[in-house]
Amino acid sequence: MDHEQAFELLPGYIDEELSLSEALEFERHLAGCELCTQAYEQQRQVSARLREADMRVDAPPELVRRIRAALPVRRSLWQRLGERFGGLTVFGGAFGGAGSGNGGAKALGWAPLGAMVVSLVALTWSAGLYLTTPSGDTRLTEELVDSHVRSLQFDHLYDVISTDRHTVKPWFDGKIDFAPPVVDLAQQGYPLVGGRLDYLNGRSVAVMVYRYKLHPINLYVWPGNDAGATPHIYERQGYHLAHWSAAGMNYWAVTDAGDAELNGFITGLRAHSAS
Repeated sequence: MDHEQAFELLPGYIDEELSLSEALEFERHLAGCELCTQAYEQQRQVSARLREADMRVDAPPELVRRIRAALPVRRSLWQRLGERFGGLTVFGGAFGGAGSGNGGAKALGWAPLGAMVVSLVALTWSAGLYLTTPSGDTRLTEELVDSHVRSLQFDHLYDVISTDRHTVKPWFDGKIDFAPPVVDLAQQGYPLVGGRLDYLNGRSVAVMVYRYKLHPINLYVWPGNDAGATPHIYERQGYHLAHWSAAGMNYWAVTDAGDAELNGFITGLRAHSAS
């Protein structure tokens, strides 16, 4: 591949639009071409810069005021309940003012019922919030799937590109507070293609990126022992995930490949780690 071909493929490589063979050929050229490496880094930095928060511009105060003024007025829960139950407040008074005569007595007579209804609504609302709040494991699997999808969409599949574990492993030195195990599984059909840093579950994690044919596999690693040695397989939004712990590290693998391919990757990784 010459410079002209590499420059033509560069945008597609950054946008993850190349086939696996094209991507590997481009990476081989990139590894030995300083000019193309500089061009790639420049475009990658521009892409990252465009996603930074300080590139955003706050709306002028006058525009904010006009937008808020145009929005419909939202009534409070108590106002809606008062309208629903004949203008009663929680304590039996009318929203339109203090009742008099039979009207006031009638309002006071309905006060216990109104308070009971409000309490029931509040209890139901609280129970609904509790039941619909996802568990910690569910939130983590959602984070992992979101991270996997982002890595494919926004040119962040890897920060370091290499099929050599002796290049990928030292790249993490000084960037995180642990040394992630980096394994070469090319002979098993799962070549290492790079690594990156990510942020999950409230901490920085290491991500080793592998491929099975055209399917990327993100392997997330951080210290801990949250799961047993036996991998647990999940499926979320069409992606397959596996979770296990070994040698004081948590492992999560995420891919769009099938169960058999993911199991093959896990078997090869665990066998290599145990040897």
